Amino acid sequence: MEDRKLTVRAVERALDILLCFTQERDLGLTEIASRIDLHKSTVHRLLTTLEERGFLLRNPATEKYRLGIRIWELSTHLPAFDEPAALLLPAMERLRDRLGETVSLYLRDGIERVRIQAVQSQQAIRRVAQIGARLPLSVGASSKVLAAYAPPEALSQLLESPSWPDAVDRGQYREQLLEIIRQGYATSFEEREPGAAAVAVPVTGRSGHVVAALSLSGPVNRLSRETLVDYAAVLSEAAAEMGMMLP
Repeated sequence: MEDRKLTVRAVERALDILLCFTQERDLGLTEIASRIDLHKSTVHRLLTTLEERGFLLRNPATEKYRLGIRIWELSTHLPAFDEPAALLLPAMERLRDRLGETVSLYLRDGIERVRIQAVQSQQAIRRVAQIGARLPLSVGASSKVLAAYAPPEALSQLLESPSWPDAVDRGQYREQLLEIIRQGYATSFEEREPGAAAVAVPVTGRSGHVVAALSLSGPVNRLSRETLVDYAAVLSEAAAEMGMMLP
């Protein structure tokens, strides 16, 4: 019975930590410990667990924490209208209606990307994008956008990962990322799926940081390489509109 009480108490404390972020975006260990009135050693253990499970992210430069990707994944199953996946949905629908293809929104989580929102094409032959899907950062237009604007330590982790595919040359990949930053968009043509093509652009919040990748995808018989480049400008315009809605 005593062990059960301790377990429940640990859950309560972990939830108290998460609730600290209802009013602040970034918090340090000392701030969190003060807010929930716990010793820093106890809070540190809980923070480590929450970080390992993806509920919190830690910025190595500032040693501060913020909500992690798991919160986004959980929120996709709630009828909420105040989180980015829902907030940006109308703009994504307008983009889909304008160009006629599937539109997706991705976040980076370590060396993976997670699709947090998608608007399906209404055409008979279309690419179906599943919300919550996790995909590698080594291939794909959205992957390369998120990698291009990732912090140096995150990019190093990606390139040094044992899961890096042998078929993708690391040097050429780095050159592609530099080109993406220069031109402001990325394209992929049957990189991850046969018969599929995509173009993606960064979504930059008002803070000046890239917070997501916005992509448009569909079959290669409708999305030629030239068409992808033409659509990049339209996506960039939409991404600028979305960025103004985000912190």
